[in-house]
Amino acid sequence: MKKVDFVFFDAGGGHRAAATALKHIVEQEQRPWDVQLMNLQEVLDPLDLFRKVTGLRLQDVYNLMLKKGWTLGSAQLVRPMQWLIRLYRPKLVPLLEAHWRERRPDMVVSFVPHFNRALKEGLLRARPDGRFVTVLTDLADYPPHFWIERQKQNLICGSERAVEQARALGHTDERIFRVSGMILNPRFYDPVTVDRRAERLRLGLDPEKPTGLVLFGGLGSSVMREIARKLDRSGLDLQLILICGKNEKLARALREYKPSIPMFVEGFTSEVPYYMHLSDFFIGKPGPGSISEALAMKLPVIVERNAWTLPQERYNTEWVVEHGVGRVVPNFRNIDAVAAEMLAPGELARYRANASVIDNRAVFEIPAILQRILEHS
Repeated sequence: MKKVDFVFFDAGGGHRAAATALKHIVEQEQRPWDVQLMNLQEVLDPLDLFRKVTGLRLQDVYNLMLKKGWTLGSAQLVRPMQWLIRLYRPKLVPLLEAHWRERRPDMVVSFVPHFNRALKEGLLRARPDGRFVTVLTDLADYPPHFWIERQKQNLICGSERAVEQARALGHTDERIFRVSGMILNPRFYDPVTVDRRAERLRLGLDPEKPTGLVLFGGLGSSVMREIARKLDRSGLDLQLILICGKNEKLARALREYKPSIPMFVEGFTSEVPYYMHLSDFFIGKPGPGSISEALAMKLPVIVERNAWTLPQERYNTEWVVEHGVGRVVPNFRNIDAVAAEMLAPGELARYRANASVIDNRAVFEIPAILQRILEHS
C-alpha cells in the first residue's frame, strides 16, 4: 500500500477543505493508498517561525486578518513573509526530513503556498525517490515563490492561466496537469431533491422572488450588514439568504434588523449546497472556493475587487468577467444598482446559462493524475 501525505494549513479553511475532499474521493474509490492529512503548522510549531515576530502562529495571523478585514496592503506583506520563510528554511527542512523519515511517504501532495521548496527538500532528504506534487487551490499563481517554484515538481492547475505561468517558469508539460477547476466538497455534486418552493416557504421566504445568497466564508464579514441594508432599501423585488459562519455577533445583528424584504439569517452551517439550491445568485468575496461552489450550483456571482482584495484572489475577478458568469464591483456600496442590472429582464437567465457551461470535476480528476505520478519512475 502506497503512503501518501496531504499537506495543508488552517489558514482560511480552503486548504484543509481541498485536502479533506480529495481524501474522501480517494477512499471512496478504494485506491490502495494510506492517505494521511498533515497540518504543516504542527510541524512548524517547534520553530515558532511567526510567533517570535507576531506572537501568533502563521495560520492564526492570516485568519485574524480575514476576520478583522485587515487585508489592505496584503500584497506588500507577502514579500516579507516569504523572506522570513526563506530565512528559516535551513531549520525548517530538517524538521520536515525528520517527520518524513519515520513515515517515509511515497508521495507528498501540497495544498499550501509559500513552503513548496522547503517541502520538496525535506521529502527528498528523507526519501530521495518520493514524489512531490503541488495542487494549486487558487485559480492562478501570484509569483514569485507563491505556488510555483523553479524546481522539478508536479503541478496540478485548475485554469489555463496557471498552466501558462508554470510553463513560463520552465516546467515541462509532462509535469503540468490541467484539471477543470478547483477542488470542491463532493456534496456539491450530489443531486438536491428538496422541493425548492416548499423549502423557501419553510424559511419564511417568498417562493417566487429572485433570491440572493450572501456568504463571506466561515468567519462572515461586517460588510454583509451594509449589503442587507442597501438591498432592503433598494425597492428591488428580491429576497436574501445570509450565511454568517461562526460570526455570532453578525448573525445576531442581522436577526435583530427589521427588513422590509424577506431575509433568512443562518449562522455556521455545513448545508451550503442546500441554501445555494434555494438561491438564484451569489454575493460574496472573490475566493476560488466560494466562486467555484456557486458556479457548481449554477449561481451567477457578484464579487468585489479593490485594494483590500487578497493578491492571490485578484485574478479570480478577471476569470469571472472572462467567462461571463457574474459582475465585479469596486465595493458593495452600489450593490443595489448592480443587483438591479443583474435582475433586469433576461440578464439573470443569461448569467445562469453561462454558469451552467462551467463543468468543474477536479475532485474526481485528480486521483487518477496522482496514480499516474506514483506509477511514473
